[in-house]
Amino acid sequence: MKNAKLGAVLASKLTLPDRLVNYFNPAAGNRRAQARTAQAYSGAYDGASRTKRSLRNWFAFGGSADADLLPALGDLRNRSRDLSRNNPLAVGAINTVVTNVVGTGLAPQPTIDTTVLGLTEEQAAAWQQQAQREFSLFADSKECDISLAQTFYEIQALAFRSTLENGDVFVVTPVLERHKTAYRTRLQLIEGDRCCNPQGVRDTDKQAGGVEMDDFGAPVAYHFLRKHPGGLGISVKQWDRREAFGTSTGRRNVLHLFERRRVGQTRGQPYLAPVIDPLRQLGVYTEAELAAAVVSGMFTVFIKTEGESPMTADGEDAPEPDYRLGKGAVITGAPGDSVEVINPGRPNALFDPFVQSILRQVGVALELPFELLIKHYTSSYTAARAAILDAWRFFKMRRFWLATNFCQPVYELVMDEAVANGRLSAPGYFENPLIRRAWLGCQWVGDAPGAVDPLKEALASEKNLAIGRTTLTKETMAYDGSNWSDNHAQQTREIEARRRDGLLAEATPPAPPDPNADPPPDNANQ
Repeated sequence: MKNAKLGAVLASKLTLPDRLVNYFNPAAGNRRAQARTAQAYSGAYDGASRTKRSLRNWFAFGGSADADLLPALGDLRNRSRDLSRNNPLAVGAINTVVTNVVGTGLAPQPTIDTTVLGLTEEQAAAWQQQAQREFSLFADSKECDISLAQTFYEIQALAFRSTLENGDVFVVTPVLERHKTAYRTRLQLIEGDRCCNPQGVRDTDKQAGGVEMDDFGAPVAYHFLRKHPGGLGISVKQWDRREAFGTSTGRRNVLHLFERRRVGQTRGQPYLAPVIDPLRQLGVYTEAELAAAVVSGMFTVFIKTEGESPMTADGEDAPEPDYRLGKGAVITGAPGDSVEVINPGRPNALFDPFVQSILRQVGVALELPFELLIKHYTSSYTAARAAILDAWRFFKMRRFWLATNFCQPVYELVMDEAVANGRLSAPGYFENPLIRRAWLGCQWVGDAPGAVDPLKEALASEKNLAIGRTTLTKETMAYDGSNWSDNHAQQTREIEARRRDGLLAEATPPAPPDPNADPPPDNANQ
């Protein structure tokens, strides 16, 4: 019935050209009618309607991932960095994510596959401890940084922060001999601004945003400017082409860190991209309210003068009085002047509820609960714990992404060098991919989320252990990121030392009951 009415309406609105086309070519006239119907009726989805007043002027661009992102990436990146420098809410959001995801750094715990390698538990534990020591030689020293500025764990925080602020960051892994260190692998961070097409050539399917790709969209090489385009001084732009993988070895020469949100996306978008506009406007509004509150905190007056300006005894115009606002200031006016007091209505009682409403929407976009976004924990234990657990689902996902895309590839580069140099013995490492993967098993552990109520969470852990839902290894890792085996060995040494020094009394068994003693009265346990 609805379609019949729509057809009748369209038939009644046929123009003279429509009628002529229908007379000489009914098929073409039918196609014209169908096209007009498609414009008037959007089908089963109201969101696709082109006639509704609320949607009539909504023109959405249907480009590919790169076509949508790359033309706007420069502005998004610059505005995101500006907010990260000057907007308290943006700074706080990024700091919160970096602190909870990285914290003091994700540390490796090697977990090799003993079944594939045919090792005993003792042999595996010894190899894992040695591998951890070897990686510490690389990670704990600033020699791992090509600029000698940071350790591996500090580089983690900088790389992750750069990814959030800029959308992506590149990690080049050159081999450099310097200071006779145990390992020659170096890490060099490159900001996304430096990766661009040489000479500004147009983006294509094979080269977009400075990334050169094969027929399947996999990266082949990256083109980097030798200096930052916004650096100090004027220099001629020169590009270096760095292959993504070694030609003969397949070694990872460049790590591109970004979160892919669409199929075919070549570059990453900043974390703040969806909320740049509301954060900017909220910052301007906050500054205006702050300035108004400062002014209203003083005795705000206007000096109203009637008639001509006052004259001096010499007939010259008197100098303009210097009216300044100040705390407890007394301003003297000329004869005939009147004072009018204004009330700016500040501080604004509706300011905080409005800001909180906007921040809730911002928090949804950033996957940060409102309580965590503004560090405001005034609700109950249950509500606070629910907010923290919700946030930690997001933090765990980001921590997994960082470990998979940055930490583990760097660990593999170091292990490759350790085995090649004979510092680690790993039979079959370079001959069999399955054996190599078994040697490279590793878990990355970061800082624990902490506890809202430590006693309740300890009792919950104890109960989970009792019913077999978890293990001491998992509970220890979740508590502070440490290793249960190390803790157990340390506890054993501490207990032995306390017993040896007489600080731990030996448990004495209870005395057997005396058969000659009188039985307890019937009401003794009541």
